[in-house]
Amino acid sequence: MENESLYVTGSLIAIFFQNPSNFYKVMLIGVEETNTPYEELEIVVTGSFGDMIEGETYQFIGHLVDHPKYGKQFQVETYKKIQPTTENGLVEYLSSDKFPGIGHKTAEKIVETFGDKVIEIIMNEADRLFEVDGITKKRQQVLHEGVRENYGMEQVIVSLHDYGFGSQLSMAIYQQYKGETLELIQENPYRLCEDIEGIGFKKADQLAENIGIEATSSSRIQAAIQFELLQGSLNEGNTYLEAEMLLEQTIQLLETSRPVEITPNLVADEIIQLVDAGKIQQEGTKLFENSLYFAEFGIATSIKRLLSRKKRIKYDEAAIDKIIAQLEKQNKMNYGDSQILALKEAIRSPLFVLTGGPGTGKTTVINGIVSLFAGLNDLSLDINEYHNEVFPILLAAPTGRAAKRMNETTGLPSSTIHRLLGLNAGEKINAEEIEKLEGGLLIVDEMSMVDTWLANLLLKAIPTNMQVIFVGDKDQLPSVGPGQVLHDFLQVDEIPSCELTDIYRQGNGSTIISLAHGIKNGKLPADLTKNQPDRSFFQCQAVQIEPIIRQIVTKAQAKGFTAQDIQVLAPMYRGVAGIDNINNMMQEIFNANPNGTRKEVKWNDKVYRIGDKVLQLVNEPELNVFNGDMGVITGIIFAKDSDNKVDELVISFDQNEVTYGRNEWSKITLAYCCSIHKSQGSEFRMVIIPMVNQYARMLQRNLLYTGITRSKELLIMLGEASAFIRATDNEATNRLTYLLPRISEALELAPHIYIESNDTEEVTQKNPNTYQQVVNETLERTNEQDVLSPVTEDYVLTETLVTQGIISPMIGMTEGVTPYDFEPIPH
Repeated sequence: MENESLYVTGSLIAIFFQNPSNFYKVMLIGVEETNTPYEELEIVVTGSFGDMIEGETYQFIGHLVDHPKYGKQFQVETYKKIQPTTENGLVEYLSSDKFPGIGHKTAEKIVETFGDKVIEIIMNEADRLFEVDGITKKRQQVLHEGVRENYGMEQVIVSLHDYGFGSQLSMAIYQQYKGETLELIQENPYRLCEDIEGIGFKKADQLAENIGIEATSSSRIQAAIQFELLQGSLNEGNTYLEAEMLLEQTIQLLETSRPVEITPNLVADEIIQLVDAGKIQQEGTKLFENSLYFAEFGIATSIKRLLSRKKRIKYDEAAIDKIIAQLEKQNKMNYGDSQILALKEAIRSPLFVLTGGPGTGKTTVINGIVSLFAGLNDLSLDINEYHNEVFPILLAAPTGRAAKRMNETTGLPSSTIHRLLGLNAGEKINAEEIEKLEGGLLIVDEMSMVDTWLANLLLKAIPTNMQVIFVGDKDQLPSVGPGQVLHDFLQVDEIPSCELTDIYRQGNGSTIISLAHGIKNGKLPADLTKNQPDRSFFQCQAVQIEPIIRQIVTKAQAKGFTAQDIQVLAPMYRGVAGIDNINNMMQEIFNANPNGTRKEVKWNDKVYRIGDKVLQLVNEPELNVFNGDMGVITGIIFAKDSDNKVDELVISFDQNEVTYGRNEWSKITLAYCCSIHKSQGSEFRMVIIPMVNQYARMLQRNLLYTGITRSKELLIMLGEASAFIRATDNEATNRLTYLLPRISEALELAPHIYIESNDTEEVTQKNPNTYQQVVNETLERTNEQDVLSPVTEDYVLTETLVTQGIISPMIGMTEGVTPYDFEPIPH
């Protein structure tokens, strides 16, 4: 019996426990047959199951375990429902209340016609039911849908298990496709990459290989092309890829997924097929994922429409000067020359971009614009006076924290862009379906965080007669999503803009703002490592980061700093100096549970407790919670006490309480330490930034600048001075976007000229012949430059392959890196 699978067959007596989030169940089974040494009449089985029906018979495959408290149990690996096989059993089943309208006589006729194959026929060949007298369309549907519902889920889950998917992914796939799951993924397994979070190309390709899809098949290569095109956008922020780059990356993906050589011509042919079918777009040698291609067109069209309103909005100059003077007197301050220029340009422009670094007075100018607009249009800023009328001034930002800051500084209502547009999480919205906004003036802060997709939706919603002002810091990190919208807008002379450069907010002895501006300009102060009243520097290596942060945070806590006051910002998640490790350490400082008496729940490798600081990872507009929002766990409800029979976390986001079931906990993470990207739009009393050369690929100027500008009062830097120097010297390259040419085309300006790295002439006409020529030229260059490494039969790296130049000894390494760039491994 060593090689034989152990099984238990029996009827389901009762379900003792079930967790809806991960489908884990504990059930009692009446044993009818087993090949295990178990001799009792009943046994407890555990595992992940779909909908289970008491009284039904199942076969469970797995192994016996000895539970220290509950004794012998059967731990299930896979299972299936046992279909009724005798004619009497089939008749009783089909005439049961599971199939309303199917009586005993009708069930007898069906079983008489099809015999013991009846269940299979009802599921897979339902039209054959019409061979039976008395079967109407309605009865056929009742039988087909009923059998699918009762047997389909189990069959699908078991089949997906056989394909190598775990319980959670199997259930996610089933919930997406329902009864059509197996049919759809047999037809095109690569659709899983697009539809199911957590499934990449290689996982889908493994399934495709199992069901017999050849390595050189058109469907496989096209799926890899589309996957690489989208991943280039999501991972690098580009809105297109050059044909040569896409060819190279697609071949690498295909050949690392399966050890089969893929020729460039094969991929090039499929690219052309995709373009011809309209599944991807091309512009010369540039290839676009569809949604980004049309989003850039949409943005350009909207910019043209907004600028066509009028060149200048006419206001009386004396009236503008009078209101500015009143604001200065009222606020007991004087605007600087650059701020007055920004106020006057903004109020006269139908579309305006305001940019500036920390301390340059962007908030002051925003408040001035709001008051100036109200004064010139005889509007009250008291929202209570409008009753059911639309408030004429709209304020918005990409994140909840940034929107809250706008509300605090202006005293006016503000919202996230998603909430402003009425977007719901996960909802696919066509830009044409977005409803127009109402009001006279729209101000959007933190515009550097707005990606191409969101910018298109926002601009589509802005009516032509609405005045629009975009505000942001052009030197901060670009959006997490594809594009660099603020950066590209600032390159268009026809879009009025103003950059605030004078520093106004810098208290006595404050050095953080001047440090930030120095980094922005590529210069670090000579006293970087010397402690200042508002900033400190601790020299250390990667392995020392965690203990030093522990010391700093422990001392700060003793001085009254809370977890909300202190924010650690690290560039990477993994490693000894990574976000995950630091989060665990800080949780033990601020929210420990030494004797295990406090409520806590485990989720994968994390533990959550009441009082923990957490970060929202996805947009949930319907709950008024957004990516980057920080909250505090205020309650834990165990499954036995929950109406939903599942563990729940109650999280407070600025007085907005949200309850998440266990199946939604992937939407949050601990937030004592987070990435610099996630901190955008926020400010903290104390910011701690570790930087070591181990972070090599992340060391960029805009990353360091963005992190430092999150600090309001205290900044603590630690790590290697050479890493801070390296980050400051490394000016991030602009993303590959085509928004500038689109806007130039829309505004009928002279074509934007790119200096291409390969000095090829820009091709602007879209026609198959030109594109075929470009692809051929690209392939020739690829072959001449030997960009694509030949595929060796056994994939083993040998000295011969290196010395002959077939494989580079620096394979997988960053360009220009040397052994001297790495820290010695400590003994």
